[in-house]
Amino acid sequence: RVAPHSSSLNELLQLWMSCAATRSLMEAYSQCLAAMLAWCPDACVDALLDTSVKHSPHFDWVVAHIGSAFPGTIISRVLACGLKDFCSHGVKDQGLLVEKGSRVPKIGSVVGILGHLAAHHSESIRKELLSMFQESLTPSTPLSPTSSSTSWESSPQLRRAAVPFLLQLAAMSPNLFGAVSAELVELLRPSLLLQLQALLQGLPREELDNMMGLAVHLISQSPSGGARVLRFLADTATPASVIISGPTPSPHEGVREGCDRLLQMLLLHLHKLVFNRSDGADSSPLNSASSQPQRVIPFLEELRSHVSQLCAETLRLERKRHLWLHQLLCLLSVYGGPSVATETFCQLLTQARNPEELALAWQLHTTLSSCMAGLIQAGVAHCVAQIHTHTLGPRQLRQLLLNLAAAIQSQEEGKRGAGGSQSSMAVQVGSAVSGHLHDFCALLLHGDAAVSHAAVRLLSCSPLPRTSSPAHLLLLSRAAVTHFFLSLQRRGEVGKVGRDGGQAYESVNYSVQLLSRFAAYSPLTLKAILQQLVEGALHRGNAGLFGGQIADMSGAPVASPSVTADLGGSLLDINCRFGTTVNFSGSVWSVFHAGVIGKGLKVRTAAQVLDPSVVTQNIQTLLAVVVKCCSSSGFITSRSPSDPDELLPINAEAAKVVAVTLVENVCPDVANGELSWPPEEHARTTVERDIHIRRCFETHPVLFPLLHVVAAGRPALCYCSAVLRGLLATLLAHWEASREASSTDSPWHLQASCLLVSCMGEGQLLPPVLANVHEVFPLLTPFEVRLLLLAVWEYVRGNGPLPQKFVFNSDKGLFLRDFSRDGDVARYVAPIHSVLHKNIDRLGHLCWRFQL
Repeated sequence: RVAPHSSSLNELLQLWMSCAATRSLMEAYSQCLAAMLAWCPDACVDALLDTSVKHSPHFDWVVAHIGSAFPGTIISRVLACGLKDFCSHGVKDQGLLVEKGSRVPKIGSVVGILGHLAAHHSESIRKELLSMFQESLTPSTPLSPTSSSTSWESSPQLRRAAVPFLLQLAAMSPNLFGAVSAELVELLRPSLLLQLQALLQGLPREELDNMMGLAVHLISQSPSGGARVLRFLADTATPASVIISGPTPSPHEGVREGCDRLLQMLLLHLHKLVFNRSDGADSSPLNSASSQPQRVIPFLEELRSHVSQLCAETLRLERKRHLWLHQLLCLLSVYGGPSVATETFCQLLTQARNPEELALAWQLHTTLSSCMAGLIQAGVAHCVAQIHTHTLGPRQLRQLLLNLAAAIQSQEEGKRGAGGSQSSMAVQVGSAVSGHLHDFCALLLHGDAAVSHAAVRLLSCSPLPRTSSPAHLLLLSRAAVTHFFLSLQRRGEVGKVGRDGGQAYESVNYSVQLLSRFAAYSPLTLKAILQQLVEGALHRGNAGLFGGQIADMSGAPVASPSVTADLGGSLLDINCRFGTTVNFSGSVWSVFHAGVIGKGLKVRTAAQVLDPSVVTQNIQTLLAVVVKCCSSSGFITSRSPSDPDELLPINAEAAKVVAVTLVENVCPDVANGELSWPPEEHARTTVERDIHIRRCFETHPVLFPLLHVVAAGRPALCYCSAVLRGLLATLLAHWEASREASSTDSPWHLQASCLLVSCMGEGQLLPPVLANVHEVFPLLTPFEVRLLLLAVWEYVRGNGPLPQKFVFNSDKGLFLRDFSRDGDVARYVAPIHSVLHKNIDRLGHLCWRFQL
């Protein structure tokens, strides 16, 4: 006969209590029991339980009803009675057969009675169960005079059977197990564990294995407290040589080995449950996530909300401990499906701080790759979603980006001889990141410099997608260029305060690499990056990086907003004052303030100038990235493999983009203007525009180096014709009006004249004999300098700077100009020879430079 379930017991109790005679009988028995409990409780309860045993399970409803009225007495007696019956039915050859517990008739009655009482007396049941567990482990003491001769504590056999009995109760009733599981872990202190070990050592191996299996089954079916049980087992099973967290002392070696075995059995049991939980016949891992109904594993179900903590514990890399937890994470990922696997992979990818910890993420992927495809892509997408929702803090975000970059860079190591699987995963990570470049590019402008540095490192090494929308490409280009100027500013700030600028310098290098790779991706990105680089270098916010001076329309430096104090002026008061003093009669009037209302006149302050070495370094960095972008545009293929140090020639189309952008930013009025030069007298009609062009060159020293880059990409300098003409016109006017004894008395104009002629010679707007005249400028008077510049003007006017005059040379990969087609150059060289003859004592050694 099978013992009735607790629900059946409740129905049976209600059926009998619906009878008036039975209800009266129960009330009379309860009153008699209440009167007799004061002087002979044992006899009363024993008589009740003896009757229950004789007629079990048909008399269980009576015990359950009486127990509801006297829980403190009945619960302990029912447990003691069940223990005795469990022990007597399980005795065989002086040993306990726990596996026969399910066939003991009385234990089913105990489960039913306690299950009925648990609805209103769960606290009393919990205390009695925990008390029985503790009493069974404490050393036995002589019986006291008041103790019953039938007390189970006095019997060694019953004390040994208590733990198996409680395990069997918990296995048969989830309610009873849930009542004690929350506090059971807290009771298992080292002293109690030693007593439990001593108790279990006396059991036969087969019986001990059965108990361990039953304990594993209970843990796997535990609906709550799984994380606490797991931590207890991992802490206790961790070898003593490993420093564990928390106040838990190092456990005894026997206890540690027992917990180690229990934990391994638990992982093995969970593995069987996870990979065989499909109700269908096919239990392969590939079908574990199918649409077939799946069996719920409460232990893993509860751990799904502790993935982050499990990953953090795993990444501590403690001996054995991280292996157990990593195996559990793999099982949890398979059980939870793609969502849990993605979350686990993302957590490992975010929390790993070194290559050893990062390797655990790849091991997880290797384990799950056979039953779950697309894990890396889903993990990267999940990371991107966390970035958009601002779930990750700056430190976590930085670590995630660095780990992704390290994963992609490991692809190169794989090509040089590392594992093929690691290289394959690196390819997958690179492919996943390339699909989200437009999401990662926003991090280039993150307020935290460390996050920005990690983002540029990732983007500089990640592969570019095969196709991308123009909107995304322009977004990437603008973010990369903006980060470039920000990294230059941070490098200057780090150097100014004297801190270690390793990260700042690395950030600049990564930014240059990123820009050159983007520029080589497509003509659209090349044009966008070059335009934004030139515009950014001339922008007032970045001009100071390259030695530029921010000036107002009058040429005076602009005062910093923080220089003048806020005087608290009221605009209403100022207007009222004007209203009483100004005569409003008459026509329209205007009042021009030479300052800010309430703050007085403008205060002109000297602009902050960077250290010249920093300015030079910034200009060189800018030129390096512009040259790389112009050289890596993909149209030049004439580089000789035998000379790897030789620089690639600058692409003419790329240089044209720089030239057009320069003209548009220096003087938009002359954009798309005529390329040919008018007579020198015509400059009188464009004085204001020419002065504006000269002022731009004075304000932005970076313009001359950019012009040299344009000149190297012939014939791009032809498109700067109007700017060159305006600058040369102002120089001619200055040297004509100068009354100084030597040209060196006007240092800026001398430098500008030399750089201008040199640039025009590099761009082959001038023949070599005229392009060399800048070498003698420092040795001449202002009037003589004007004569030579005038000869330059006349030559360019007579031989217009037109792109059609350049022919592509396939051997050199450059556009070259044949000056023999331009006619006789001798008439333009006559002023030069005249000046040389006049100053033969000082210029004789340079005459050979001006021979036709």
